[in-house]
Amino acid sequence: MTQNDTVRNATPGAWAKEWRATLALAWPLVLTNLAQTAMGTTDVIMLGWLGPEALAAAALGFNLYFAVLIFTIGVVTATAPMIAHDVGRRSYDVRQVRRTVRQGLWVSGVIAVPTWLLLWQGETILLAMGQKPELAQAAATYLHALQWALLPFCGYVVLRSFLSALQRPMWALTVSIAANLFNVLANWCLIFGNLGFPALGLTGAGVATTASSLFLFSGLAVAILLDRRLKRYALFGRFWRPDWSRFVQIWRIGLPIGATFAFETTIFNAAVFLMGLIGTASLAAHSIAIQIASLTFMVPLGIGQAATVRVGRAFGAQDRTGVAVAGWTGFVMAIAFMATMAFFMLVTPRLLVSAFLDVDAPANAEVVALAVTFLAFAGLFQVFDGAQAVGSGMLRGLNDTRVPMIYAAIGYWGVGLPLGTALAFRAGLGGAGIWIGLASGLAVVAVLMLVRWARRERLGLVDFGADRREPPAECVPGSA
Repeated sequence: MTQNDTVRNATPGAWAKEWRATLALAWPLVLTNLAQTAMGTTDVIMLGWLGPEALAAAALGFNLYFAVLIFTIGVVTATAPMIAHDVGRRSYDVRQVRRTVRQGLWVSGVIAVPTWLLLWQGETILLAMGQKPELAQAAATYLHALQWALLPFCGYVVLRSFLSALQRPMWALTVSIAANLFNVLANWCLIFGNLGFPALGLTGAGVATTASSLFLFSGLAVAILLDRRLKRYALFGRFWRPDWSRFVQIWRIGLPIGATFAFETTIFNAAVFLMGLIGTASLAAHSIAIQIASLTFMVPLGIGQAATVRVGRAFGAQDRTGVAVAGWTGFVMAIAFMATMAFFMLVTPRLLVSAFLDVDAPANAEVVALAVTFLAFAGLFQVFDGAQAVGSGMLRGLNDTRVPMIYAAIGYWGVGLPLGTALAFRAGLGGAGIWIGLASGLAVVAVLMLVRWARRERLGLVDFGADRREPPAECVPGSA
């Protein structure tokens, strides 16, 4: 069956049903992503009250932590398509799902230990990167309290993947909102010494974030144990029992996802560094434009997560038409939203910038002008970024992660960074050149992802036999 055949086989009712299902799954995921972003924003705002030195040290420490965290999240994200496949098969789904979740939590623990050892040397790493000794020392103080958040947060990602695959994302949204409120209170108490707590400053901020991550994980765990439709999975039963084939599969699927996340994150870190070389005004304008772009990106990110689940469930059910409909629905939905956002960036840039700066103040004129220029390029950037985010999510639903990783490396580091650097410094375009490079790199990744998705049948990605697991052990009553 060809790609065109699978699409033609879909009835209007099937498209409408998929649209509703994807939307119902995506919007809580979008809000959950926004809630998690808000948690980090809250930390930045409250640490800013301590002064610029504390804020700078926290920024250094958090960036080092996040560089490791984003890779780790990518690895355990492999549980999302695996659980979706298990659910799509329906046979033996309870035990299969339980084993996937269990091994996802095992992987989180295995990653955490060397990561903690690495982050404990944060001061040494920052000094080697040329940071000022006093700033590196303060950042390490923050990092030594923050690093313990990694394990519970990765556990939370695994449980969130479980809920998403079962199309029950509201628990994750509810817990994330509650965790945000808890984080504000914990920061207020531990940073500034309120309600009888000691004023711990940077250390307090790290402890608060760690406590909030524990809140996220334990909140979801309690919700799953109490929900009558979820507790039948007995996720934490016989936790000590291994499933080595599944453990290895998580690493096989997850390592390329982690690398892809790392490629994307580091290219934006590099862009910030390059903007700093151009000038303070360019860096400030870039920060505004990227904040706006990051906010709108939460929507296609959530749609991409939903696409992974919807494609994965159809794949597990061996439904070729369902795979096609789920993927294209998510793609069209994301592109439509990002095109709308691009329109507003092109038409009302000063209005958007006014949320961050007084656009009428003469002192801000240069930054405002640059931000307006950057937003024009960010419009194109938005469309391509949304396309690649959903494209990778669609392919992830087929357990296709290694080639997309290569595409990300080519697009971001083979095209985006070299082109942006050349346009900025050799062609004299400054910050605009950086944004053109970023948009071009994202465009390359988006096109490659889309072509691979369109050729999935020819490439053998929809090979149901290759993903079929024979479950002899699961047939035995009382097995894990």
